[in-house]
Amino acid sequence: MNHKPKLWTKDFLIVSSANFFLFLTFYVLMVTLTIYTMDNFHASQAQAGLASSIFVLGAVLVRPIAGKKIDKIGRRKMLLGSLVLFLIASIGYFLVNSLSLLLIDRLIHGFAFGLATTATGTIAADIIPNERRGEGTGYFAMSTNLAMAFGPFIGLLITQHFSYSIIFYAASLFAAFSLVASLFMNVPEGDKGGASPQKGFKISDYFEKRALPISIFIGFAGFTYSSILSYLTSFAKEMDLMDAASFFFVVFAVFLLASRPFTGRMFDVKGENAVIYPSLLLFAVGMVILSQSHHGITLLIAGALIGVGYGTFQSSCQAISIKEAPSNRMGLATSTFFTMYDFGIGVGPFLLGFLIPFTGFKGLFIGMSVFAFVLIGIYYLAHGKKASARVKVQHEERLSA
Repeated sequence: MNHKPKLWTKDFLIVSSANFFLFLTFYVLMVTLTIYTMDNFHASQAQAGLASSIFVLGAVLVRPIAGKKIDKIGRRKMLLGSLVLFLIASIGYFLVNSLSLLLIDRLIHGFAFGLATTATGTIAADIIPNERRGEGTGYFAMSTNLAMAFGPFIGLLITQHFSYSIIFYAASLFAAFSLVASLFMNVPEGDKGGASPQKGFKISDYFEKRALPISIFIGFAGFTYSSILSYLTSFAKEMDLMDAASFFFVVFAVFLLASRPFTGRMFDVKGENAVIYPSLLLFAVGMVILSQSHHGITLLIAGALIGVGYGTFQSSCQAISIKEAPSNRMGLATSTFFTMYDFGIGVGPFLLGFLIPFTGFKGLFIGMSVFAFVLIGIYYLAHGKKASARVKVQHEERLSA
């Protein structure tokens, strides 16, 4: 009788919960900080954009170092230390009284976020049984996907009905939940010795080369998705679809949740290409429908397709990055994946902002829907071709056995 190793352990639930509250804080602040900065400090759009994106810059800068040092410092120490700093930075918004102080606090908050999410990703990868890698990583990634859905919804709801201080109370509360949950987790520690240290700078000390191709692909995907995170509200205002737009991310989450039990299992049974190609196609079609939305129902259909498509291939790519790397470089693989993903999410709004005066918001989403189809080709070059060759070899070996 075939017994599958247990996935839903106490520690898996705790690390997923801690990760959820980390990302919930990130997304609540991401959709509200721009408006807050302009209202409170009379900042320009460029300055407000910097206040939002400097957080991601902090995370990108610290992740490669976190991935390299996590097993030397200790996973539990890095997780708890970074969560304490994350909570202090969340409370710090109450003390900010100038734009320069806001930028400093955002940068520190980003550093703490980069350290903490590298730790949660590495710990989760170690807890998930190898035989359930795709399924387990998919469920762990749900903590990010759900935060991606409910964070913007909560943030926009607070800005519509309450003062900005309530946003900072919510962020501090979520950060405290993440820290308290982590105190009760048994953290598996990696090899503190690792490979013998070598003098001089080596890129392989900071990035896992076997995880780089799929990580670069997810950077392009994050760039595409950043158009929704940053400009969906402005597009919805222009098209008079604000009521539907506030539920876009909720529909995104509901359909992703409904699809997760099938897609994670399919990844483990049929391989990554069987999951990623269809999900990329769903994402691209969803982007086309979004760009052509004139009615609320159309916008929500786009949210459903993008939720299943983007949420599925994002978590599948995370599973690939961990599968490709040796077990003693799991932390580096995790940090490599999220460094590229954060870079795409962070640089997207800045670069796309230059296009909007020429394309308008509708034109921007038409362009992004075209690029979503290009992602299929980028995935083929980054990993799909290699994965299909591996499946072919395995099939031939089974036939000859």
